[in-house]
Amino acid sequence: MATVLIRRRFPRLSRVTTFLTTAKCKAERESNKSEQKEENPETPNSRPESTATIQLLDPLDYRVLYNPSAYAKSRAASQQSAARSCSQALTDDSTSTGTSKVQHTFATTSAQALPPVRNALPKPKPHLKQTIPARLSATQTRKEEAEMDKAEMHDSKEDPRTFQQGRPEYRSLSYDKFEPIETLPSEEGDSILHSIPISKGSHSPGTVTDYFCKLSRLPVEQHAELVIDHRFNTLCCCAIENIQSFSTSELIDILKACVRLVVPPTHPVLNACENEFCRRVWDMNLDQLLLVADCWRCLGRSVPSYLSILFSYANMHWKELTLPQLVQLVYIIGEGRKSPADLMQKLESVILKYLDSCTLEELGAICLGLFKSISGISDHVMRKIADRVSLEMEDMGTYALVNVLKMLRYTRMDHLPLLRKLGKVIPARIPTTNIQGIMHITLSCSSLHYYDEGILAAVATSLPSKATYCRSKDAAKFLWSFGCLDYEPPNEEEFYSSLIEQMLRKRHEFEKFPEHLLTGLLGLAFVKRFPEELIDYALRDEFVHKVRGSKYELRKDLFTLGKSVEIECPGYQGSRLAPQLYEEMTEMVLNFAEQEIYVRPEIVEAVSLLKSMLGGPEYVKNHMILPHTRSSDLEVRLAMDGHPIPFNSSDAVADKLKDVGVSLTDDLMAQLIKGKSNSQSPAEGETEAAAPRREWNKAPTPCASLLSGPVITDTRLQVTTPSGSCPGASPSLVPFQQPQGLRLAIQVSNRNHYCYLSKRLLGLHCLKRRQLRQLGYVVVELPFWEWFPLLKRTRLEKLSYLHYKVFNPVLLNRAA
Repeated sequence: MATVLIRRRFPRLSRVTTFLTTAKCKAERESNKSEQKEENPETPNSRPESTATIQLLDPLDYRVLYNPSAYAKSRAASQQSAARSCSQALTDDSTSTGTSKVQHTFATTSAQALPPVRNALPKPKPHLKQTIPARLSATQTRKEEAEMDKAEMHDSKEDPRTFQQGRPEYRSLSYDKFEPIETLPSEEGDSILHSIPISKGSHSPGTVTDYFCKLSRLPVEQHAELVIDHRFNTLCCCAIENIQSFSTSELIDILKACVRLVVPPTHPVLNACENEFCRRVWDMNLDQLLLVADCWRCLGRSVPSYLSILFSYANMHWKELTLPQLVQLVYIIGEGRKSPADLMQKLESVILKYLDSCTLEELGAICLGLFKSISGISDHVMRKIADRVSLEMEDMGTYALVNVLKMLRYTRMDHLPLLRKLGKVIPARIPTTNIQGIMHITLSCSSLHYYDEGILAAVATSLPSKATYCRSKDAAKFLWSFGCLDYEPPNEEEFYSSLIEQMLRKRHEFEKFPEHLLTGLLGLAFVKRFPEELIDYALRDEFVHKVRGSKYELRKDLFTLGKSVEIECPGYQGSRLAPQLYEEMTEMVLNFAEQEIYVRPEIVEAVSLLKSMLGGPEYVKNHMILPHTRSSDLEVRLAMDGHPIPFNSSDAVADKLKDVGVSLTDDLMAQLIKGKSNSQSPAEGETEAAAPRREWNKAPTPCASLLSGPVITDTRLQVTTPSGSCPGASPSLVPFQQPQGLRLAIQVSNRNHYCYLSKRLLGLHCLKRRQLRQLGYVVVELPFWEWFPLLKRTRLEKLSYLHYKVFNPVLLNRAA
């Protein structure tokens, strides 16, 4: 596949617009799909359609690196897959099929666990004298890569549980995988299995429990084979048949044994255990309930009914919660992704009660549980948590700190002491933090609009070497965050090319997560980068169909992307959105603007004063010049000599009807179309049309001195009637057709357009102003730090300010 990389440099700072074009044949696009399905998309050496579109994605020197953690992960996965045949074994007692499944799954999973492939150029054969140093160097390289792979491994089940190692009380509330257990010899396991079928049905609950516990203490490498053994399934049948005869502690021991054996979550014995535990909830204590819930989490089994009963129990006993019980309960709530509203309100007061006694890891666990369950928390409690973290951040683990940042991001809290401390502590940790942690740190900064160059520079420096570990979500969030904050990293070419390459490698993930592609592409568009191949994919009908079926509202993002490509990439030849989608989204955005944006006090006041100053509603229009940028503009037009030009006839008609207070009847519509009323003389019409412009003469004279001439008055406005218009129409209602002049796009900005506590414009608004200029508009801003204080001042001061902004000598000189 041939690839062409063209970089075109634009004049603004050091921005580079990158167009990635790939010379592809239709035959390659329609290549054998069955082969692609057989390849594992997560394997670094697999080749989806868009992979290897930028040079040297696949190395010439392929190596398989030894990675113990990856091997352990593969082995655990194989055990889970092996155990999935258990339920089938209960019915047909067939072991051969299960064994073949285990072998096949192990091979596939092992391939998944291989470390990411590195780009490597072919090396020349070393001379004999160089052989030993070369081998030492290669060994060292492999060791470093293995260490990096280990550092990037993220166990979504184990990492959130680190807080449980901080207090001995958690041993009775959670399953401890590090608990020392004496391993039994294989011969004892054979003896137990041999005795089960002989005396089936005659075993007491205590004996069955003892068998489960002893079998779970066999060597780990035998567990997968044990779980699919028909004799073990016979033991499970014994337990199921007599499930109500077991004591609660015996049932818990069986459940813990199933965790050690990695019994598949759908196994029949677990079904029976869940039903029995649900029946016994009100006879158990809270420690037991939390321990059982933790075992279900370790088994990966969804138990909504059990959790619902547990939460009801906790709701009745919430005042009795100890600190470890509180943290473990919030952890279970988070892992279950369920937030019982009535309980969470009560837990908030308990969190506040124990806040000062929590370890920093426990604080991180609480924040993660609240974040995962999408639980609301009051600003007061969140600020208390942030206060403590900001004081002790140096002693806090990075994983726990990231969890606090997630909750800070969710609550949209601008806790400045914590953010400033973050800028001092986190840059030094970035090189040793895994890619997902770095992503959440970066995303927290962008979500809170907090610009810290130290953090962003550290991320940009470390990221290219870690980019191959990015999921599509990670790459997209990095691109969005840097684009949102409009930050240009020192290594911008390396930074952006590495992330774009990874987006191309992970393109198969966009089938399931279309939001990640649009997130990344919008972040790139903010900084004027448009990778053609990814854009072509995003604008295809097939992808648009996926977007429409997403649980998120992604059409606005498609709208922004499609229109931005039209404006900024005139040479683009790829897919485009259908006009119907543009119309649909434009209507939706404009309806929102009428209800939420146009009515904002700072905008209403500016429109009213501009109408008064310029001469009427026909001289200013409050609308969205670029609907895809989702913010409004006040459009004003000036002739070459600085005269305001009337152009907004629709608003003039509406204002006139509003001022008069008449109903819009058929007769009135006929009069408006003819431009003349039978009951009104032409002289009266001219007088009424000129009335709204009288306030222009009241404009303060100090502002007039800023212009090269005197203040413009009504007598200097030359309004002509264009051909094709009604000869009797009022001059103020006729759109002016000027050959040249200035089109002003006046921006009434607010704090959400800028980075936190700064005058640094955010990426979306940089994109908007850039595109307005490209379309020939002159952008004039009423910045919130100037305009908002003026809203409380006199009318004369506000008019003076607007007069200077509109008739700025620099703009007029530029037009001249």
